[in-house]
Amino acid sequence: MPTHFRVVDLRSGPEAAPELHIPAAKSPEDAARLALGEGLVRSGHRDDLRARVYFQQEGQPTTMVRLYRRVEDRPSTSG
Repeated sequence: MPTHFRVVDLRSGPEAAPELHIPAAKSPEDAARLALGEGLVRSGHRDDLRARVYFQQEGQPTTMVRLYRRVEDRPSTSG
């Protein structure tokens, strides 16, 4: 049975973050890529937080993964 993913889009802030439902994906990162169109990673700086992904595998409790913008995708601050 495929895992259903719920992606919470935090790119505009957590106040009114929309939730996107992805019926099947290979991983939380894949679900976020399908929902948001961005390649995200599981570790990063708090300022780079882009999504929370909730999923539940059969017979297991719900799991949440925070996903962050990749370092190489950050806007350049050098001038």
